Amino acid sequence: MRITLRLILALVLAAAAVVFISTGFQARQEQVRLEEELERRASVLAESLQESAEPLVASENLEGLRRLVQRFGDRERLAGIVVYASDGQPLAITASLPARFQELPEIAREAVQTDQGRDAFLVVGQQRWHLEVLPLHRAGQVGGALLLVHDASYIDVQRNGLWRQNFVRLLFHVLLISLITLLIVQWNLLRPLSKTIEWIRRLRTGELSEHESLPKGELFGPLAREVTHMAKSLTVARAAAEEEAKLRHAGESHWTAERLKEHVRSVLQGRALVVVANREPYVHIREGRQIRWVMPASGLVTAVEPILRACGGTWIAHGSGDADRETADAHGKLKVPPETPSYTLKRVWLTKEEEDGYYYCFANEGLWPLCHIAHTRPIFKADAWAEYQRVNAKFAAAVLEELEGTEHPCVLIQDYHFALLPRLIKARRPDAMVALFWHIPWPNPEAFAICPWARDLLDGMLGADLLGFHIQFHCNNFLDTVDRLVESRIDWERFAVNRHEQTTLVKPFPISIAAEEMNEPYTGGARPATSTIRENLLKGLGVTASYLGVGVDRIDYTKGIGERFRAIERFLEQHKEFQGQFTFVELGAPSRTLIKRYHDLGAELDAEADRINRRFQTRTWKPIIFLKKHHSHAEIAPFYQAANLCLVTSLHDGMNLVAKEFIAARTDGQGVLILSGLTGASRELHDALIVNPYDIDQTADAIHVALTMGEAEQRARMERMRQTIHERNIYRWAADLVSELARLRPAREPKVSPAAPQAV
Repeated sequence: MRITLRLILALVLAAAAVVFISTGFQARQEQVRLEEELERRASVLAESLQESAEPLVASENLEGLRRLVQRFGDRERLAGIVVYASDGQPLAITASLPARFQELPEIAREAVQTDQGRDAFLVVGQQRWHLEVLPLHRAGQVGGALLLVHDASYIDVQRNGLWRQNFVRLLFHVLLISLITLLIVQWNLLRPLSKTIEWIRRLRTGELSEHESLPKGELFGPLAREVTHMAKSLTVARAAAEEEAKLRHAGESHWTAERLKEHVRSVLQGRALVVVANREPYVHIREGRQIRWVMPASGLVTAVEPILRACGGTWIAHGSGDADRETADAHGKLKVPPETPSYTLKRVWLTKEEEDGYYYCFANEGLWPLCHIAHTRPIFKADAWAEYQRVNAKFAAAVLEELEGTEHPCVLIQDYHFALLPRLIKARRPDAMVALFWHIPWPNPEAFAICPWARDLLDGMLGADLLGFHIQFHCNNFLDTVDRLVESRIDWERFAVNRHEQTTLVKPFPISIAAEEMNEPYTGGARPATSTIRENLLKGLGVTASYLGVGVDRIDYTKGIGERFRAIERFLEQHKEFQGQFTFVELGAPSRTLIKRYHDLGAELDAEADRINRRFQTRTWKPIIFLKKHHSHAEIAPFYQAANLCLVTSLHDGMNLVAKEFIAARTDGQGVLILSGLTGASRELHDALIVNPYDIDQTADAIHVALTMGEAEQRARMERMRQTIHERNIYRWAADLVSELARLRPAREPKVSPAAPQAV
């Protein structure tokens, strides 16, 4: 209240000062205008009378002068006229003039002496006059003077009247504007500020519930974002501390971002941490004249990005956004995340030919179908292999540049795009600790041997000190492949390979997510009931239904989306009571559309969804809604939170983090996960309904079981799975990987392999 009163007083005083100065200036301008106008009229009239008076003075016609003075002496604001002789005596004078004009004024004397006209304003008591004097000539000599006297008091009257009028009018306007401004400030500044202060106070004292968000507004937008980030950090830190205290009391431990940070700092002891991946965690794109950043839909980004948020370091990736160069420095670097920078992103620039050959052709038309048993024939081309080698060498150069000046750095290489990179790095930096994590399955030896350059790929991978897969089965397949295809010694007890006097440990590291971050406060405040979220989602999609299913995938032939659609069709055939009641929403992110198989797949899935919808849909309902676009985490979260079931029916998958994201989002303990047994996630999430995605009837039966399962059983299953992903989260995955790598750091530098791939 005191702030408001001070603000009102300051506004009133400031307004009064501005109005006073402004109206004074206007009054002064009006006075100058009136004076100039009076001087102009007086000059014109004096010159006119001079022509009439000079012949009368020359002929000493006093009567004529008196008539002249009498005729002009009663004009508006002309107080009178005086004609003086050369000695200063008045020859003719208007009777109404004051007696002081009986004598020659000083201004008239100057006019006679200099033979030049004069004018001036004269103040006598409370009266203000304007005097205009012209010399009168007789026989070429000055024979007298003509004086015009105007009453100038009206100028002061008009000036003062204008000042008062404008002052009152402007003061009213300014006060009105000040009042409106005060109301706007009160509504948009003081009121939100008061709420923000109260929100921060409650946050500080721990009184804030997890669903209460910071009051937002246009003015407080930047502050809201920054304080929200701070609040989330404090909330997460407080929750982690509480959880750590509980677990410590119980003799257990829970991995958090803070614990990972301390653990990595202890293990690495100041050594540099570098992550290499094809995909960057933040892409900058141009929209009109604006540049905005997006986080790509990627399981790898979802899993790995929280590690660098917690520990810092450098992420080296292909710069793929059309505005990436504009947002990076001359070395391709920038600090990320944009809202709270905590690590460095270094972008590597690839030509279109390099990207086509390395990424689209060799990696995704060759290695991807080779490693996924999804019955799509891999394609291998020599020129694509050459580009794959060239790009691996380019990334090796970027990594080595980043490692300059460091000792025993730690390099975490991600996925099948960089099979050659470990050997290239170790050849130049044998002191580096190099790990390669293979995010996709590893096939049996017979399948992998299809690749013409299988031995080169294996040799590149065996340059790593540590090689990680999601599950033990993939480790077994890899060791069988190495045993079959390259010369090496395999230690089956330790699951290690010795080649070129270097040992590579092969171990499973089931990747996960930062489960706690999936439970961020609902953006609208307190989270509505699950049924309300479901109703709003379905209403927004233009359908009416009682049950909701969800699938979240890249549009890829390994994800089993077509089989999923056909299982829904079979379910509706067998259980007609769910027709008009169950809607399945597939959130599909377009992927690799430049590859023909992926381009064709999108059209096939559209056709399949349309066929099934035409068969069952009504005016207000349809069974399948296929939304093809890149969805943000914020857009996906409500579907996770509202769905009665989530279908993850990959035909072959290394892990599949969608299953874990769905579980992490279900704080209500409801919902059922239907999970393909051909995913790595099925080895951990035993309480999901495990299905063979190729068995359409089995998947249809699982849908029915999920929709008819009691709440108590749903909650029991969900709680056990939630416990699993909270215990085995991404921070534990990273800690295990880095710990194992640091433990294996060689005591001496290994010899450089003569077979190390060279830059093409």
